[in-house]
Amino acid sequence: MLLPVVCFIAHFLYFTPYPKIYPYFDFAYQYAGSLILPVYYIYFRLLTVDEEFSFKAHSIYLVIPTILATVYCIGAFLTPKIEYRTWLFDEQAFSDSPYVRFLVIMRAILRIQFLIQVIFTIVANHLLIQKYADKAEQFYSNLHDGRSSNAKMLNFSIIIICAVSFIGVAMGRRLLISKDYVIYFIWSISTVIIYFIGYLGFKQKPINPMFEFINNADNQNPLDVLPIRSQKKILSRILVEFDENKIYLNKQLTIMDVVQAVGTNRTYISLVINQQYHQNFCTFVNDHRFEELEHVIKENPDYSNDMLAESCGFGSVISLKRTVSAKTGMSITEWRKKKR
Repeated sequence: MLLPVVCFIAHFLYFTPYPKIYPYFDFAYQYAGSLILPVYYIYFRLLTVDEEFSFKAHSIYLVIPTILATVYCIGAFLTPKIEYRTWLFDEQAFSDSPYVRFLVIMRAILRIQFLIQVIFTIVANHLLIQKYADKAEQFYSNLHDGRSSNAKMLNFSIIIICAVSFIGVAMGRRLLISKDYVIYFIWSISTVIIYFIGYLGFKQKPINPMFEFINNADNQNPLDVLPIRSQKKILSRILVEFDENKIYLNKQLTIMDVVQAVGTNRTYISLVINQQYHQNFCTFVNDHRFEELEHVIKENPDYSNDMLAESCGFGSVISLKRTVSAKTGMSITEWRKKKR
């Protein structure tokens, strides 16, 4: 989020305007603008396929943007001070200067790079979400955590903010300076989207929290090499935890809690549930919570939705409502009326 902040400060200094300050900030602006989307893509990789940030592994996405921004900044540094400062606020100034020509070319290259980054980031993020969306539902019990809707909105928000940026670039800085209301509109939209991205990013848990896999030399399904007796034993222990110990009442429950209680690994837990009930872990847990909900509301029909969610292990009222809707096709209000 620091990179968009740098860009916003740079825009403020340019359009206010602060011609004596902005030229020094233009360097930071070029770096920040070049790195925003690569960093955003790295964030999506950390949500899905990469367990932790590694400069060695992730720097490949930062090298080209950093080089191009550096070349631009070197060109700006070598440009005579008067030419550079004037050109920043009037792109037609000193058009015959070789230094200014170089800056014009580099700015065009940076814009082309940005367009390529937009296309790559949106497509690559979408593919990562598609590939790993089911992993979260095999790990979390909270429907909100198990769904990838926040990640999809995060990716969609990039489309919107990039579209707004392209509109601003297409209009040109000189035109924007003469139309304050356009600047206010673009800034307002961008600010709302940036805060929205930050909020979604804060709420989104890893889409692929299952970084451990069982590697079979012959690529067999783990259930194929797990004896039937062992499968039944695991299933029996799972049912004890759910039917007798009511482990699902833990609203922060993940498959790792079940793994610890049952005494096996998460691959076997997940696959036994998938095979026996044709459900993922998230749905399996919330089916038990829904059964608990039916008992609780029968005995306590005056409970509020908050009290029902707390009593039945739901992570939130939203998760409660989603489960009721998925199970009955009705809203929580309609379902409660029917139960009376």
